[in-house]
Amino acid sequence: PPTPIHPPFIPENPSCKIIQGMFMNGESADIVFEVGGQQSKSNARKKAKTLSVTFPAHRLILKECSPTLAELCGSEGDKSTPIPIPDVSPDVFHHLLFHLYGGKVADDDMKSHAKEIIDAADRYGVVDLKLAAEACLAKTTTFSVENLMDHLLYADSKNCALLKEAAMDFMLENKVEILEKIS
Repeated sequence: PPTPIHPPFIPENPSCKIIQGMFMNGESADIVFEVGGQQSKSNARKKAKTLSVTFPAHRLILKECSPTLAELCGSEGDKSTPIPIPDVSPDVFHHLLFHLYGGKVADDDMKSHAKEIIDAADRYGVVDLKLAAEACLAKTTTFSVENLMDHLLYADSKNCALLKEAAMDFMLENKVEILEKIS
């Protein structure tokens, strides 16, 4: 019998590892984001301040991968003045930034933070991450007559075609029950 032919060893492109190695590298970063640290009302009398987290980043990577986020940084690199990101949790911002550096959001994290990732990716123009989170949300959402309108309204507000299609499929499969309960 003929001996099997093994493909020649082809090394991986080192660029991906180099770029991912730059993620959270404070020495080479030229900008810093400060995420969290907002005041939140826990009751009518007192306010609790959440801890802020800093994220070093590179203007060039942001410019190419998220122009909206890069615009917040201005044109001059000033690492001493952090750019505040008040509308995203540190966990979700970490996932967004890691994605911009070529990383993949773990499936469990994607499932547990899908809506927040969609919101952040939509806000900062990271279309491919938004689509990945939307696909995960559409696949993992359990639709019911009670939550259908909430999901449809959310899908419409964020322009999520996959989620809207999943909701419409549920509607078609359950049209009799829906017509009885929803005006």
